[in-house]
This record gives sequence, structure tokens and C-alpha cells, in this order.
Amino acid sequence: MLRADALREIYPELERCIVVTIMGAVAAELYALGHRPNFFYMEHSMGLASSVGLGLALSLPEQQVIVLDGDGSLLMNLGTLTTLARYRPSNLLHIVFDNESLVSVGGFPTATASGSDLAAMARAAGIPLVMKAETPVQFSTAVTQALTRRVMTTLVTKVEASSPVSYRLDLDLLENRFQFKRYLDSLPHPS
Repeated sequence: MLRADALREIYPELERCIVVTIMGAVAAELYALGHRPNFFYMEHSMGLASSVGLGLALSLPEQQVIVLDGDGSLLMNLGTLTTLARYRPSNLLHIVFDNESLVSVGGFPTATASGSDLAAMARAAGIPLVMKAETPVQFSTAVTQALTRRVMTTLVTKVEASSPVSYRLDLDLLENRFQFKRYLDSLPHPS
């Protein structure tokens, strides 16, 4: 399955959630589908999307937060799984696109290319619900289940190691930050 096809499948759900993406290909593919002020692209900060998503989920418990992560980024900050499991916010869905490659920085293979299992690591870390998907139908079904169940979930999705022509966004990083902040400010905040 192509990551862009997977994103297209769940795009209507993303429009209703706070979305944090990793850098590079994931950000570019989501942006190509149509930017929204509730999308925050974590450019130049590989491995930290799950940490930012956790902070947002904890501070805005009434809002659904979706993190779009990658195998390389997760492996760079593997300790995030234990932190996610410790706090386990029910409004956080952590999607990991596993293409077995650091495609955004040259296509070097990650540890998942030689057998490391991110879903097993998430389970061992104590993530309450861990799912895997390898087809568009499995992926779409898993996302729907996770959003309906409202349980901290990590969904590891195998995708092909293809990439867009360019990883550049024509959205200035500061403008993305300002739009995202204005969006967050418009949400009801817990008292």
C-alpha cells in the first residue's frame, strides 16, 4: 500500500482532529491532499511528533489527536513508547507508517527492514491497544476502530518505500506554527 493512498483513506477523519506529522515525505503527502490549520508539520525535528502529540492529547483531553509517524522517526525516539504507555491518553492515535526506510533522508534501510517489529515493541512498552495493517481496508478499519474505542492506540502500517517528487512544502514553517496556534486557541479548553 502507498502511504499517500492510506492518508487519502483517512483524510476526512484528519480534518476533524488535531494532527501532528513527522518531517519529509509524510508531511509532503498530507500537505498535497490539502492543508488544514489543524495540521502541524514537524519539519526539522525527526522523532518528536509523538512527543508533541502526547503533550497536546494531555492538555486537550476533549480533542482527538492523531500523530502520523514513521519507522525511522519512531526508532530515533523509541523511548516515546514507554512514555505514551505511562500516560495513555484515550484521545491519542499514534499511526506509524513503516516503509523500512529513511526515505526522507536518502532511503537508507531502518531496523524494521531486518526484522525489528515496532508493533511488538509498542505492546512490550505497555501501549493499551496495538494494531497492524497491511492493506487499505485493514488500515481504514483500524483507524475507525481506534477512534471509536477512544483508547490510546498505536497502529503500525506497512507501506511501500515510494516517495513524492519533492518533500518541500510551500507553507512557511512559521506560518504553519501561527495557523496551528490560532486553531488550538479556537478550541474549547478544559477548566
